[in-house]
Amino acid sequence: MKIHPSETQQKIVQHSEGALLVIAGPGSGKTCVLTERIRRLLTEEKGHFRVLALTFTNKAANEMKERLREFPNINQRTFIGTLHSFCLEVLANRGKPVGIEGRPNILESNQDRKQILLQAVMDDPELKYELNHVGEPKQQNQLLTSWFEIIEKAKRNLQIPEMLTEEIHKKVYEAYNESLRISNAVDFDDLLLLTYQLFTERPKIADFYRRLYKYICIDEAQDLNEAQYQVILALCGNDYRNVMMVGDPKQAIFGWNGANPKYLDNFEQDFKADKIEMRENFRSSQKVVNAAKILDPKYEVEGKLPIVGELKFIEAENEKNEAVLVLDYIKNLIDNGHPDVESPITWGSCALIGRTRYVLSSVEEELTKRGYPYYQQISSQDESESDLLKDFELCMRIIGNPRAHLHLDKLINRWNIDKNSASYKHLTNGVDILNSIGKQISCEKQKAVLDALETIDWNEQNFNFIKALNVLDEFANTLENSDEERALIIQDTRLWRKDWDVFIRSQPGGNHSLTSFLNHIALGTTQQAKHEGIALLTVHSAKGLEFDIVIVMGMVEGTFPDYRAKSPAALEDEKRNIFVAVTRSRRILGLSYPKKKMMPWREEKIQTRSRYINQIKVRYKNL
Repeated sequence: MKIHPSETQQKIVQHSEGALLVIAGPGSGKTCVLTERIRRLLTEEKGHFRVLALTFTNKAANEMKERLREFPNINQRTFIGTLHSFCLEVLANRGKPVGIEGRPNILESNQDRKQILLQAVMDDPELKYELNHVGEPKQQNQLLTSWFEIIEKAKRNLQIPEMLTEEIHKKVYEAYNESLRISNAVDFDDLLLLTYQLFTERPKIADFYRRLYKYICIDEAQDLNEAQYQVILALCGNDYRNVMMVGDPKQAIFGWNGANPKYLDNFEQDFKADKIEMRENFRSSQKVVNAAKILDPKYEVEGKLPIVGELKFIEAENEKNEAVLVLDYIKNLIDNGHPDVESPITWGSCALIGRTRYVLSSVEEELTKRGYPYYQQISSQDESESDLLKDFELCMRIIGNPRAHLHLDKLINRWNIDKNSASYKHLTNGVDILNSIGKQISCEKQKAVLDALETIDWNEQNFNFIKALNVLDEFANTLENSDEERALIIQDTRLWRKDWDVFIRSQPGGNHSLTSFLNHIALGTTQQAKHEGIALLTVHSAKGLEFDIVIVMGMVEGTFPDYRAKSPAALEDEKRNIFVAVTRSRRILGLSYPKKKMMPWREEKIQTRSRYINQIKVRYKNL
């Protein structure tokens, strides 16, 4: 074997029959163990069979394939890929009962999918009448978008047309699917839905894959959502139990995407699985592991690297000084190296992580000033940081397209509006809908959003919403007891002003409508194509990555942990976030904080050092 596994790792590698749940902490060598288990099964277990290895990302799949590259006939003996790619293979080879002939084309672009929907509607006399009956092209487009979102939501809940309650929605859904099948195409959500349908309606097909793949391995299982778990259940049926699921509930931070670590517990119960915890950390230095153990006392590590590493605390006078000190420290490491970092330290060896995107503003300015290479990778969930601006954007999208039920449902949930209220359901104008909802609210923040929207003349083609941002800033300045929230709102409105300025300059004399601006915002979330230099990351975008040197910046109360984390559940989420941030480091971990912050209203405010730094300093003074 190519590795010398620990006793725990060896136990997992040697496991053959029955279900196994592996709780694998950061740096525990799970990828290596998964690879070696597959290698052992193919080498030592008798019979003609294949191994199915499902990963969460294509990157992880490629890494596993590379490790097994030298194994004879590896492509014939295994399928290594994401669950979506496996579903595509199933549909390509066995999809005829659900309308798939051969390998289908995948429509990922919303524009392509909406075009298919439009064609389906125009080909059906009843649906065509419904669409044309609503009036002007703008209203027709809104209705089409509404139908599109209803279909999308249904598919993600594994619902077929017959499960919808309204007849018109059933008919639209059926017409859309028929149009896709005529083109031998599927959309991304179909991959899970149709495979689930195939396995449940044609159990002999599921049985074929159970016989083909004697063993199944599932990586990063804490990121599974309901639809993905249901596909796995449908594949395995009542008796198949040669499934190994690997995950770490401490690294489950994608709840906004439907992922839930509860599926690890469900798997243990549903499959009566044995459970092994990988408590070693072979990636991170001793000081990084010790810091992680302090932050989460339940993180038990039995084996560590014989590399001490370094834990660096950086105290700065203010955020600008913090950026200077952090970059000076990194530049010194690059110039002089470090005895515990085996390879030459480069800009690409380093990452700076912030709880929010705004934590990294000062260091980005300093990087630009010095001419150091860097790239920024921001999760789509980090676009607007404040609750106020998130609500404002939802309202803008409802006004832009009142038939977009997705945004209306989100707002109703966020504002705790009575869903059974009929006062807004018959309305077709976005402003009217929000005015109706406004009668049910008493929260000052929600009123501020509606007050801001009232300053915009929605009848103008070239609308301008800068006055609305001014209203939000004015509201922020009334929040005397929450400087953190006030700062986030003002930073968000500044970003929106910047986006508006870019939008105006990109379309001189063009269409400055609300819809075109919101489309510009959506397209503007794409990331830099090249990832070269120091990585600037939020915690969510850092998930799954690792670097020799990691510095978590802005470690003050109200930022990390976030000021909104007041409930026990929210504070647990913050603990998982800091755990993920810290364990991205292989060798050197830095924690930096400013003693003072210059607030957006030009007032300097004294900061309180994060409780997470205090915990580490109190427990390990000699780290």
